[in-house]
Amino acid sequence: MYRAAGAIDNDELMTYRKLGSRLPGHPMPSALPYVDVATGSLGQGLPVGVGIALAGKQLDYLPYRVWVLCGDSEMTEGSMWEAFEHAGHFQLDNLTTIIDVNRLGQRGYTMHQWDVDAFVRPAEAFGWKAIVIDGHDVEAIDDAYSEAVGTPGRPTVIIAKTIKGKGVTEVEDRNNAHGKPVKDEETAIKDLGGETDISVQVNMPMTDQAPHFFEVAGAELPTFKVGEEVATRKAYGQALTALGSHRGDVVCLDGEISNSTHAEMFTLAHPGRYFEMYIAEQLMAAAATGIQVRGWVPYASTFAAFWSRAYDFIRMASISGADLNLCGSHAGVSIGEDGASQMGLEDMAMFRAIHGSTVLHPSDANQTAQLVWQMADLKGVRYLRTSRPSLPVIYEPDEEFHVGGAHVARRSDDDKVAIVAAGVCVHEALEAAETLDGEGLAVRVIDAYSIKPIDVDALREAVQDTGGRLITVEDHWPEGGLGDAVLEALADNELTSRVVKIAVRKMPGSAPSKELIKDSGIDAESIADAARKLAETDPR
Repeated sequence: MYRAAGAIDNDELMTYRKLGSRLPGHPMPSALPYVDVATGSLGQGLPVGVGIALAGKQLDYLPYRVWVLCGDSEMTEGSMWEAFEHAGHFQLDNLTTIIDVNRLGQRGYTMHQWDVDAFVRPAEAFGWKAIVIDGHDVEAIDDAYSEAVGTPGRPTVIIAKTIKGKGVTEVEDRNNAHGKPVKDEETAIKDLGGETDISVQVNMPMTDQAPHFFEVAGAELPTFKVGEEVATRKAYGQALTALGSHRGDVVCLDGEISNSTHAEMFTLAHPGRYFEMYIAEQLMAAAATGIQVRGWVPYASTFAAFWSRAYDFIRMASISGADLNLCGSHAGVSIGEDGASQMGLEDMAMFRAIHGSTVLHPSDANQTAQLVWQMADLKGVRYLRTSRPSLPVIYEPDEEFHVGGAHVARRSDDDKVAIVAAGVCVHEALEAAETLDGEGLAVRVIDAYSIKPIDVDALREAVQDTGGRLITVEDHWPEGGLGDAVLEALADNELTSRVVKIAVRKMPGSAPSKELIKDSGIDAESIADAARKLAETDPR
């Protein structure tokens, strides 16, 4: 299709799937300027299309249309039906989906084979107009397109019954031919009518209208008084709302828990730029990817635990080079009584593994507000981890925090141990340091609010000053979180160090926050015990 449209020539087409080519097995934006999102992981095209269509109707206010081509096999993905339901709910009449129903998958028959009603019934139930056609009848295709364009108030799905490999005797309607070159290419070309040189004049957009611009009143970064008790999740909501008043390109999405993530503050202040995605985290991640294609700056929020459900969509957003701001609230055992199913304990590992990602875990409200605003101008997938408990503000409003940095919350020239913590564990570390100071043991406390990138210089300075004694403490499983980020940063350090990792190591139960923190061994008392033992060792 790119060759027919004149985007590439025959010589480049022959580099398909070769090292250094702009034409990998599945298109990627990094290689082709006319590709907005990467393909290859099924069940994502339509959800991303929903995001682009939402941007067209409710943000850009432009009459462009979104066309999504789907395979019948990928219709078994739940994310496709999340997209169908949401597109119907939002009445996206600028969205048309075409399902190629050829009944053959990669290894055999598809679930519904040629039963086109299996697609018609749920589509209509979700509020779509469904059109069934012979997918090889060009006139029927053209008529269906015209009908889709002329259908107001709801999206359209064209269900095209086709024969896989039609026209080539060797593979037509045959199993086990998927993704394989034909054995006799000369005969196949002859079957299709011989060599041709198809060229298509691509229609340019029919409007020179500029996208809509949201006027803003302006706002300052919210600040909080030292000692005031504020949950970082609440500071996220306040900072995002203020950012929305400062920048008209900021958009918010949430997974039906905005009263817990505190994204509801944005909803009330900027209803035209808020999208309720309900409990559909896969679709929310994909829709945010689609929205950012159009130049908007999306922030999407849910519980940290539930982003794991959307991991493949976040992975593909990274491959697409998408710029996304994702917030995971209610992280760790510190959420308290809700229990293990609601506790994000693997999220830092998950997001650290995303290529080019940024992972932030603030410990107080002023820190949170600054990081929320900085996220808007970063590249790639940006993840902010927020906490449920209300904890004292420990930093003055004029204290500066930058992505990639760390804050030394407590230090002296006599520090024997350095405690590296983030989020709620910073408060536990400071309490432990106060106890140890009363015993004559000086310890340094490093607030590593930027997990990725991490402040390597601050860590190496701590190794130098403490004789190589470091403790990491995190409200997270021991695998892949802050502790591993610190170890990675020190892996090629010329100075010898010993790092003791304190993390959640047993399945948590349900109890008040402070009880669970203590039961999990990430409390001030456990930190102090570890520091006493470590201070007696000589890592060198």
